[in-house]
Amino acid sequence: MKPAISTVCSLHASLESILEDYAAGQCRSVELWLGHAEQYLDGRPPEVLTEIFSKYCCEPIAATFQGGLLTSQGDARREHWSHFESRLALCSAVSIPTLVLAGDVHGPLAPEDLGQLSASLVEAAKRAADAGVRLAFEFDARATFPNNLQSAVALIDDVGMPSLGICLDWFHFSVGPSKLIDLYLLTPETLALVQLSDIADVPREMARDADRILPAEGSSPPQQLITHLESMKYTGPISVELHNPQLWQVPPRQFGEIAITALRKLLGQAEMPERDDHLDV
Repeated sequence: MKPAISTVCSLHASLESILEDYAAGQCRSVELWLGHAEQYLDGRPPEVLTEIFSKYCCEPIAATFQGGLLTSQGDARREHWSHFESRLALCSAVSIPTLVLAGDVHGPLAPEDLGQLSASLVEAAKRAADAGVRLAFEFDARATFPNNLQSAVALIDDVGMPSLGICLDWFHFSVGPSKLIDLYLLTPETLALVQLSDIADVPREMARDADRILPAEGSSPPQQLITHLESMKYTGPISVELHNPQLWQVPPRQFGEIAITALRKLLGQAEMPERDDHLDV
């Protein structure tokens, strides 16, 4: 597996400082938060992103995220799909292989909405294929539908296009109705990206994004997931993704060193020299 860190873990830092500091901590792959990319570009051509990744010898394994495509209506729908086209073009130009697509359907869902959702996935997969980008569909445990791995896999299977795979966010898997046996629904071909975090010591039904902490430090350790990924011979990217305001205060260099060391240890890969593993928050 290819260890990475999402730049959202250092949300308030600039993209260049994140890449420089993560690289200093021996992180060679990142999941790019699109807000960082769009702020850095600020009207400049996408080639400048290629240059900065090259400068710090850092590979972008995915871009996160695109929302609003599935059941939106009217002007909002046109705006979301316009953003989607722009982001596909960006990923294509910068050689980012994967774009995370959010399953962000909230509120009441009518039968006709399910038809629109499926048709939207098909259309998104077609456009992604044309751009040479793969979509990683991420279910949200708090969404109306899909809110679990089984339903998300069923949607992907119905579309049946290689350009649409699954993003498995361990947080959403752990706090929602997904079950460990559902992991057997995954194949190396359908699994496009794994996002990893643990959960602070709070009841799972009350857990929020701010309760995400480093893997193997909380109440939902991902060892069983890692074991399963190894057994299914998954070799794709696995990214630490934390939306934790406390951790956003940690300097990116310190966070990057600790996060990539923790992830490599979990994966059983070669460890870096020992460092202070305490995060000052």
